[in-house]
Amino acid sequence: MKINIIEKDYGICINNPHHFLAFSNFTVSDGIDIIENVNVVKAKDDFKSTAKRAETFNQSQGSYIAQATEFLDYFKNTYGDLTLFTFMANDVAVEDFTDCLKVANSSRGFVDARINLSHILYIDKVLSPKDLLSVFKIVTAIKAKALADMALPLHIQNILNRDDFLAVLSNLPKGNSESLDINNAEYDEVDFRELKVRIEDAIEISIEDAFKRLELTFGILDYFVAEGILIGDLVDAGMELVDDAEVTDELRQKMKEQIFKSLTDINVITLLVAAMRTEQDMSNNRIREVGPMGDSPYLYTGDVLGLAIANQIAGTKATFNFKRYDEAKPGIIYGLPPMLDDIFAGLIAGCVSKIFEE
Repeated sequence: MKINIIEKDYGICINNPHHFLAFSNFTVSDGIDIIENVNVVKAKDDFKSTAKRAETFNQSQGSYIAQATEFLDYFKNTYGDLTLFTFMANDVAVEDFTDCLKVANSSRGFVDARINLSHILYIDKVLSPKDLLSVFKIVTAIKAKALADMALPLHIQNILNRDDFLAVLSNLPKGNSESLDINNAEYDEVDFRELKVRIEDAIEISIEDAFKRLELTFGILDYFVAEGILIGDLVDAGMELVDDAEVTDELRQKMKEQIFKSLTDINVITLLVAAMRTEQDMSNNRIREVGPMGDSPYLYTGDVLGLAIANQIAGTKATFNFKRYDEAKPGIIYGLPPMLDDIFAGLIAGCVSKIFEE
């Protein structure tokens, strides 16, 4: 069945003159609704203001559900009898940090910022309210899994889909929508196994497309931020064990520049990310054979990775310097968990060795 899309500067309306059966978590909705219009409108996030704007949008004609939003950016993908609308709201932008490094930032700060990827799914079938609810649950679970599988930096995960919305729409059985008994009407039979696979593909593609359209990518500095690591803290830690030279502003600047340079080395990045991902898995008890790590005397993988990082940056001399930094744990290194204190000791030892080598 053909549906109509009406766009205004204050809202978007998805219209079906033959009516939808809808299940949603919209601002204005009864959960299960028989409606003609699905409205996403610019309005305050409360029932009264959203309903008022939706009524204006619909010119008081046609039953509707309505969702309040600040952004009207969306795109549509169609796969046979599935049409998926993806709405994007985003406060994060990727900015240049150096000539070679970028970082994701937000003018609203990462307490108030958010990235919302919301969906309206239309299935060109006649589904029962029970089936519609099942599809709603399927979409919710698929979205959560797809986003979790991206393993985004923690501070990005924390602002992701705080205020997203979801509506699932299908066709109504033939007949008068005003007198329809939805509990006793005839509905299409649904192969949920096949439908779930197709919905999963559609959702995953929409999320990938959304991040591309928003130009959101994440790199090594974003994962540093997620761990609470600042470049200035690394410079301070590196300077603490310098005992054969005066710590000047010029020396600190050289250290900072060397850290930036090292963070463009794909081998250094790979070793750092490997340790950070391992630390997350271990600290969250995701590996059955490994209990809480603490400072286990049997765990030396962190030392191996730290040595490898130091060696990659400045060769053999840096591996000896690594031992000093790993044992002393200066500055921010002291408070880091087992895997991270080793790799950042390796990064600092390598950078300090490199600047004194030149």
